[in-house]
Amino acid sequence: MAKVPSAAVAAGGLVGGYGVARWTKRRELGGAVLAVAGAAAAEQWRRRAGGAAAGALTAAYVAGFAGSHPLAKKVGAWPAVLGVAGAVALASWAVADRNA
Repeated sequence: MAKVPSAAVAAGGLVGGYGVARWTKRRELGGAVLAVAGAAAAEQWRRRAGGAAAGALTAAYVAGFAGSHPLAKKVGAWPAVLGVAGAVALASWAVADRNA
């Protein structure tokens, strides 16, 4: 089985979490998607780059989620989510996936 890059898992969690919450109108379902993908990405980060890097990337993931809310008021919901997902994916790739 091919390895899924942690960047894709993290970005998918942010985008998928928002999409599920929006389309089902159940924020808790979106939160579950966000949490499961975040936990999976954090485990990949820990294995590939160590605990300190995993902690920093997890903080970036949570900050991206939180930061997308005020950003959405300025640029719209989907652009905000896609922007923070891209930023988290880029950080994840640079720290954990580039040499994996």
